[in-house]
Amino acid sequence: MTLLVILGVVVLIGLWAMGVYNKYVGLDNENQVAFSNIGTFLQKRLDLIPNLVETVKGYAKHESETLQNVVDARSRMLKLDLNDVKNLEEIRKMENELTKTLKSIMALSESYPELKANVNFLELQKSLTDIENQIEGARRFYNATVGTLNTFIRRFPNVLLSGLLKFRNAEFFKEDAEAKSAPKVSF
Repeated sequence: MTLLVILGVVVLIGLWAMGVYNKYVGLDNENQVAFSNIGTFLQKRLDLIPNLVETVKGYAKHESETLQNVVDARSRMLKLDLNDVKNLEEIRKMENELTKTLKSIMALSESYPELKANVNFLELQKSLTDIENQIEGARRFYNATVGTLNTFIRRFPNVLLSGLLKFRNAEFFKEDAEAKSAPKVSF
């Protein structure tokens, strides 16, 4: 009789552990897909930058340093695997740097009215704004999956298995405060 009770408890614990593990796998996969979506939108933005730089170059000949900063930031970001969550910290750092340099280019249009009126520049500016909004939406969704995953891992009794099965806590994708602020441009 006691053997059956012990066997029953072991089976219940095994079923519970299997359920927790399967739920974790699903949440972890959703989190990785969400991160990959950020990488997709970052790549779209990187693909837009050469056209933007070429358009601005024709009007803002004296702004070669600003343009070079954007090209350099893009080159550094292209070296990263944007779909690998293991690169989160480096991607976050490079993404913030690129955002700052792109804001500097957009600020140039205020000093060059003919650039501001250029149809190509306006289309690129709109495309960039759309992509920035998509990046922000993807970042919010990713952070939501991080919250769901981390809450699942830390909840009792799941926390009893999380260390044993080496569940990973995901990191939030935080934007640096400096990247959010408007660029300072002086002429």
